[in-house]
Amino acid sequence: MINYKECLMICLFTFLGIVSKAQEVMTPQTLWELGRVGAMGISKDGKEVIYSVRHYDLETNKSSTKMYAVPINASKKRGVKIDISIGESTKGNARAIKNSDQYLEDDKLSPNGKMKLYDKRIKLMNVNGSDLYPELELSNVQVYDDLMYRHWDTWADGSYNHVFVSDVDGQNELDIMENQMYHCPTVPFGGAEDYIWSPDGKQVLYVTKQKIGSDYAVSTNTDIYAFDLESKKTKNLTKGMMGYDVSPAFSKDGLLAWLSMPRDGYESDKNDIIVMEGDRKTNLTKHWDGTVFGFQWAKDGKNVYFTAPVDGTRQLFKVEYPGNARRLPLVKQITEGQWDVNGIVGEVGNDMIVTRTDMNHAKEIYKVDLKTGKMTQLTFVNSEIYNRTVLSRVEKRMIKTTDDKDMLTWVIYPPDFDPAKKYPTLLYCQGGPQGALSQFYSFRWNFQVMAAQGYIIVAPNRRGMPGHGIQWNEQISKDYGGQNMKDYLSAIDALAEEPYVDNDRLGAIGASYGGYSVFFLAGNHNKRFKTFISHDGIFNWRSMYGTTEELFFVNWDLGGAYWDTADDITQKAYNEFNPINYVNNWDTPILIYQGGKDYRVPIGQGLEAFQAAQLKGLKSRLVYLPEENHWVLSVQNGIVWQKEFFRWLKETL
Repeated sequence: MINYKECLMICLFTFLGIVSKAQEVMTPQTLWELGRVGAMGISKDGKEVIYSVRHYDLETNKSSTKMYAVPINASKKRGVKIDISIGESTKGNARAIKNSDQYLEDDKLSPNGKMKLYDKRIKLMNVNGSDLYPELELSNVQVYDDLMYRHWDTWADGSYNHVFVSDVDGQNELDIMENQMYHCPTVPFGGAEDYIWSPDGKQVLYVTKQKIGSDYAVSTNTDIYAFDLESKKTKNLTKGMMGYDVSPAFSKDGLLAWLSMPRDGYESDKNDIIVMEGDRKTNLTKHWDGTVFGFQWAKDGKNVYFTAPVDGTRQLFKVEYPGNARRLPLVKQITEGQWDVNGIVGEVGNDMIVTRTDMNHAKEIYKVDLKTGKMTQLTFVNSEIYNRTVLSRVEKRMIKTTDDKDMLTWVIYPPDFDPAKKYPTLLYCQGGPQGALSQFYSFRWNFQVMAAQGYIIVAPNRRGMPGHGIQWNEQISKDYGGQNMKDYLSAIDALAEEPYVDNDRLGAIGASYGGYSVFFLAGNHNKRFKTFISHDGIFNWRSMYGTTEELFFVNWDLGGAYWDTADDITQKAYNEFNPINYVNNWDTPILIYQGGKDYRVPIGQGLEAFQAAQLKGLKSRLVYLPEENHWVLSVQNGIVWQKEFFRWLKETL
């Protein structure tokens, strides 16, 4: 017989357990428990999305990846079930799969299915001492005669990425790049998207930068080349187009489209969609005041879908291809909301499959109704964690700048925010410098985790960020310590007027250009801040110019080399906008992170700054990550990063 009182108590404790679970906040450990979703593509039958989920294991310091399929038109029922054939649990309507090859088209197979494309590294240059002097096989000397001796996090070893074509069984292998010392996939971030088949299978198109050494270091001029399999001749399809030309893709009618930037040396130039029909090239987004992040042809071949930043978010757009019609291509925004559409997976019927994030949620897969923009969630990889986690409130505010502009600023509040209390507040300085401060979800600079520890975060879309028009985006170049620094201070000053912001506990944090911003503000903040945190920040422009690898970045944004004394703009950058020149004003505790394998902002930057802070007698700390590059990729290093971050704030704020 059921005891009524016992039943009541069980129900009560169950309810309290549910409430307790719902009151959890995001922690650094929980952040690393989240599954990281990677959309792989639409199944051959068009009925499922194939995706991967990567999980990190704190104890082994390693990651593992599993693959799943989820119906595009699924029932509304969701839950956790066991897939007996795979031996693991899956969420919602998803099912685990062993091999994605049986579900996805292989775009590296030729259209007739007889040949395949692939890439591999080949040794073309002697760099190592043992290469040059075989009798000294234990030597680890490296010898270089030109620049680009290291890139991102890797020293050059004389090997290059090359594209090969062969029979399906691997016979009759051909290096289509003819042993040239150029890379495809491009380094450091290029992938299989850098080379494709032509629709008739007679050509291979590939992206490369046909430059070496110093010429390579100062240029962004990648081109798209077509290699003819019969004649063995190569043609430059983008000759005379001087910036980045990447991401070639064909429509169903055989029209070639790609992303293009017009100016050489400017890595953050306006990115446009170019379509080639015969010898005619049409810029679909030339007259649209924005920059494209990624695109995909519509199945009908009459439109192109793309993602782009807009008003502090990233959304899905459509632009028509007008063909021979003499009219401006019409650009239409399809989605709208406080989120980022950060990837296009594929078109199915009247829907587009995309990935989406916001500042409270890691990436999941959605479908978008292309007529209405309505979004339907398909994957629920992290729902269990988020269902028991109290989310932060993310508020969009418009703040007046010193030149009377309206600046969008994201404000993220603690989950249990009480306007009657006072909170320590962090000014977040975005990197890039022209990176979009949108509704991204970072696994390091995670606003949800910061807010959950009791901090308000102020994240201004200062000058230099895309999504607010090209003029706003480009203003920052050659003005690093100018208007955008005023924008930062306008944002924190506006929030400091709120009664719930503790003006005695303000901090400034950031990485890369954001780290530079922190170093600069440390000498120019008029005692606003009580603490600073800089990760891989630029401290000394002269030594930065002498050790960074992609020199086009500093050449464009600073105007040239530090020895160019005749150029007033350049000298202003190296003097007035150089953080090292304001160290005498440093009066505030500072935490400095530095990656040992960061060759973009090399190790000397962090060490110089730490040494200056120590010799000035300031409370300061160096967190050195010897095996990390410009990012932090190891799970245990990531946890240490977070623990040091909050330990520092507890000590100083």
